[in-house]
Formats: sequence, structure tokens, C-alpha cells
Amino acid sequence: MRGNASPGTTRRVRAALGAAAAVCAVTAVVLPGAASAEPGAVAGDGGAGVERISVAADGTEADGGSGGASITPDGRHVVFTSSARNLTADSATGSDQVFVRDRRAGTNARMGSLSPLQPPVISGDGAYAAYQVRWFNDIRIRRFQVSTGATASVNCLPGCSQPSLSTDGRHTAYAVLLAQPSRTQRIEVLDWRTNTVTTVAALGHSLPSQPSVSGDGRYVAYQDGQAEDVLVWDRTDGTTSGPVEGPDEQAALVQLSDDGGKVVYLSGSDTYVRDLRSGTVQQVPDARGVAIDPTGRHLLYAPNDTSGPSLTLRDLRTGSDETVSDRPASAGRGAVSAGGRDVVFRSTADDIVPGDTNGEPDVFVRRFY
Repeated sequence: MRGNASPGTTRRVRAALGAAAAVCAVTAVVLPGAASAEPGAVAGDGGAGVERISVAADGTEADGGSGGASITPDGRHVVFTSSARNLTADSATGSDQVFVRDRRAGTNARMGSLSPLQPPVISGDGAYAAYQVRWFNDIRIRRFQVSTGATASVNCLPGCSQPSLSTDGRHTAYAVLLAQPSRTQRIEVLDWRTNTVTTVAALGHSLPSQPSVSGDGRYVAYQDGQAEDVLVWDRTDGTTSGPVEGPDEQAALVQLSDDGGKVVYLSGSDTYVRDLRSGTVQQVPDARGVAIDPTGRHLLYAPNDTSGPSLTLRDLRTGSDETVSDRPASAGRGAVSAGGRDVVFRSTADDIVPGDTNGEPDVFVRRFY
């Protein structure tokens, strides 16, 4: 490994940290048990097609904000940003806010009133949403229970960022910026049930580490942006493996699959998917990987050749491709539901669905079956 990551350690969140470390704490409202989506359930009122997500409950148009969107494995819930005032009765004015749409019920829920500093994320069961916010003099991660709006926060001085949630929302991986003695960072995992924080790695720089946690909270993939390595930490024994791209290449992390078995990374102009169990690697040439579905079978990517589709979904088992959008579009981590059934994306195009007249970017879901 070309980086300089320290081994992981675990501590109670109330323990005092050393003077050189950021002050991290967890503030929480006692939360009732969250209602989970039905296992294997899908938002279902028909077959293949495109659905606009950034709409009010009565179907009127609303903008899709400036951030990314994520979808749950069952395809039922989508978290996204919008500055629209008509998405919920308590929508505030003008600036981007975070909403969760229940596609089955056709309803929206607002997740707090603060503007996100990074795209929001959602737990696999749809019970929790989280995003980075500015709170007076610090940057914190705020987690919301979707059903009740109850909140809990990870408070880090001077700040924490880049949250990733496990399937049940119990584990949150994130990066902590350390101001002293220099601008470095720690990658941590918070267990909300036990109120313990485990240090995954300490990096000697402040470049984005993009932590990505597996659905069960066991694995965390992250990148050492300075060494250009991608590594994977295992909670069971506290060990770190990698770099997954090998000793003589450079890589940037895209995402870890929910089952912890596949890592997607970029190297040069190509995308690679490494099976951590078999050690095999699949290459998707001349493409920028965007997301992988929870099972690790379907890869969402953006072809570097701009004359074709802007987003494509590949079945890694068969090698077949499906066009997600042939109009200008963007997507991010968590954009693909289980089995590649649904893909959430954002586009400024006004001809993806009929009646798009708001002149604003919108959030869409393409369902393939």
C-alpha cells in the first residue's frame, strides 16, 4: 500500500480525544423503532418506464435541486434535494432542502430545514436519511428518521462529511477533518445502537476519502486520495486490505456493493469491478463508473464517448447494456435498486416525460421491468 493509514481502533463516543484530534460527539433524540420497508417489496404500479420523482403529492411540478439522489434497494424510497415550495406543506423558501419520496404512496417527507452541503443518502430499508450540514461554527452530519422526523447528529470539530449508511441505518461511515496539527482526516464508523465510534483509518491529508459502508456495516471501502489507492477495512478483525487495484496502479473509489463483495473503482479512463472474494476483475473500458446495485451485479456508468447515451446500466454477468438516459443526465452512489430494476438520475432535459414545463432540473426514476 502506498498510503499511510493507521489501523482501526474503537472507542465510546463520550470518551475524550487527544488534543491533536477533532472533538467528535453524538447528539441524539431518543428514537422509536423505525418502520422498515417490506422485504423484497417494490414501488409498483406498472412495468417499465420513466417516473418523475420531483413532484408534489398532487402531481404538480417541482425542481430537482442541485444535489444527487439515492434509491433504496426495493425501489420504494428516493432521497433527493429540491428548492420547491410545493413538495410538502412545510416546505421552506428558496434554498435546497432534502426530501424523501415514497413512490408507492406518492408522498414526500421533508428531512429538516437546512440546506445540504453534499448529496443526501438513505439507508437501505428507507428508514433513515442523512446529509452534511453547517451548524454555526462546525460541520456535522445529521440523520433523520423518515417516519417521524426525529433527528440525531454526528458533531465533529471542525467538521465531518461524506456519510454512508448501512441497510438498517445502524452504522454510519464518514470522514472527520482534523485541524491540528495539520489538515488531516480520520475515517470513522459510528454504531448508533451502542454509541461507539471505530476509527477505520487516519490519513495524512484532507483529500476526499469517499467512505462506502456495506449493508451489514462490516466492511468500509475508502480511498487514499494522496496515494491514489482504494482499500477495504473489515470490522470483524480490524484489518485493512488493498490496494484493491494492485501495487502499481492508481485508483479512485466509486462504491462498495451492499453485500461487501464488489468494489467499483476508476483507473485512467476505465472502470473496474473487483470481486473481493474471488479476486477477479471486470473492466469496462472508456467509461466512468457511477454506482453499483446492492447485489453487485449491475453497474451504472457514463460512457466517455459523448455521442451515445449519457447513462448506461450494464449486467456484469451477461455483459448486456441498457440505456438509462440518452439525454444529458447525472447520477451518483446509491442510484441503482436491487437487481438493476430502477435507476434514479437527474436531468435538465424537458422531454424525458410529457408535460415538463418548469425549465428546471428534475429527478427521475427509470424502471426496466
